[in-house]
Amino acid sequence: MVRIHVGYASEIDRKGSRTYIWNGVEIALFRLSDGSIFAVENKCPHKGGKLSEGMVCGSHVHCPLHDWKIELYSGTVQAPDHGHVRTYPVEVDPVSGAVYLDVLNVGDSAAS
Repeated sequence: MVRIHVGYASEIDRKGSRTYIWNGVEIALFRLSDGSIFAVENKCPHKGGKLSEGMVCGSHVHCPLHDWKIELYSGTVQAPDHGHVRTYPVEVDPVSGAVYLDVLNVGDSAAS
């Protein structure tokens, strides 16, 4: 496991996002209205739209290009569309609010 510090929860607006690049892969971090934080590859499986530019609604993000709805917990695209984006485990330190990502195999072509 490669665990990296990517910032603080307070730096991400609720229902907002920020991006982080690791080993050539752009990762979007989203903070939901309840304060939880999720991370996915910042590329819609449909046409490659930057998910970080999409609207967060509940636990989903809507791709800004064609409004595909992607579940942030699992990375699964909502029907009738289909597909999946890679998700990354996130840990938030309860005292400092520091946000950490597990980026094992990011950028490795063998990773799924």
